[in-house]
Amino acid sequence: MSNVRYRQLDGLRAVAVAMVLYAHFFAADGSYWGHVGVRLFFVLSGFLITRLLLEARSAAEFEPVAAIKSFYIRRALRIFPPYFGMLGFVWLAGLEESKRVLAWHAFYLSNFWYALRDEWTPWILCHTWSLSIEEQFYIIWPLIILLAPRRSIERICIGVILFSLAFRFYWPVTGTPSLARDLLPPASMDALASGALLAAWQSRTAPLPRWMSMSSVPLAAAFLILLWLRPMPMPMTLDWARWIGLEVLPLVPLVIIVSCCSAGLGGYLGRLAECRPLTALGRISYGVYLFHAIVLALIVKAQPWIPVNVSEQGFGRLLIAGAGTLTLASISWLVLEKRINALKDFFPYVVPKERSSAQGLYGTKDPGSPAYLHHHSVTTTFSQTLNRQRTGPGEP
Repeated sequence: MSNVRYRQLDGLRAVAVAMVLYAHFFAADGSYWGHVGVRLFFVLSGFLITRLLLEARSAAEFEPVAAIKSFYIRRALRIFPPYFGMLGFVWLAGLEESKRVLAWHAFYLSNFWYALRDEWTPWILCHTWSLSIEEQFYIIWPLIILLAPRRSIERICIGVILFSLAFRFYWPVTGTPSLARDLLPPASMDALASGALLAAWQSRTAPLPRWMSMSSVPLAAAFLILLWLRPMPMPMTLDWARWIGLEVLPLVPLVIIVSCCSAGLGGYLGRLAECRPLTALGRISYGVYLFHAIVLALIVKAQPWIPVNVSEQGFGRLLIAGAGTLTLASISWLVLEKRINALKDFFPYVVPKERSSAQGLYGTKDPGSPAYLHHHSVTTTFSQTLNRQRTGPGEP
């Protein structure tokens, strides 16, 4: 994937995390745009992970076990250091008495914790539900993409989407809204699998189905109408229909947006998606998502020393909490994440034949040896092209 396309996808990440910050720092009415931002993150993650794994699978040197091992190591390098650093700070600071539930979050079971409790307690870690969903996805999905028959992958994606839709339609039968309907894994698998399906289509250069291209604008319009009607009280049956519509209608438009940016948008929109402030925000979006709730909790505690109102949603909170979040995420990226990400080069999904030959000829696998470094430089372009990934709030 070209640098232009990566920059545009970084721009999309920036848009997604900006929606989350708008909902948590500014909007006073429980804005739904934050949830849309998370759904966009899911589509992006499903797309990028699946595309990368399919590219590895298509290489002549592909070995399933080695690729799976590299995937998990690379994901751990990207996700764990800032995540567990954040949990460590919460534990040391004792924010919202979070110590008693940190084990749930440490094992990426936040979504199950909040679903079982049916309340957002402790609030300071409530955003980790989506990170748990992604981690649960990362555990299973590479096994499917790398081991299932190639011709079955698209059907598997469609099956997962249909299962997720069936999960949604089950909830009106229960008659009782709860956090479980939004936080259990099937509630988000439609977005992740939609992104994966897009990657599967692109891997065989198949065009998007005509019905998707033609329906994206009407579906987006219907979603905006439902969003406008969201504050209005409705009978229970219509309320369930509205909830399902708000969850399902944005999927096709989001897939179309990701598809366009992955192909490289031209014109004004393309230049906007690639502008430096947007792509810079996209690069640190994981940290922004990860730290924004902690920054908010700290500035609320510090309200007596802050001249603007940060105790309530509004411009003051957006300004101070937003600046604090961007600063902390930038430091995390420059000091920690960027350096650790460089280690991923030592764990490629596919080891080029030239590197394997060098290891056999010089009898070394030491990444610091002269022989390794020489032959590594010969294959740098291939490795970077095949193994580059920046995914997630996940990387959100």
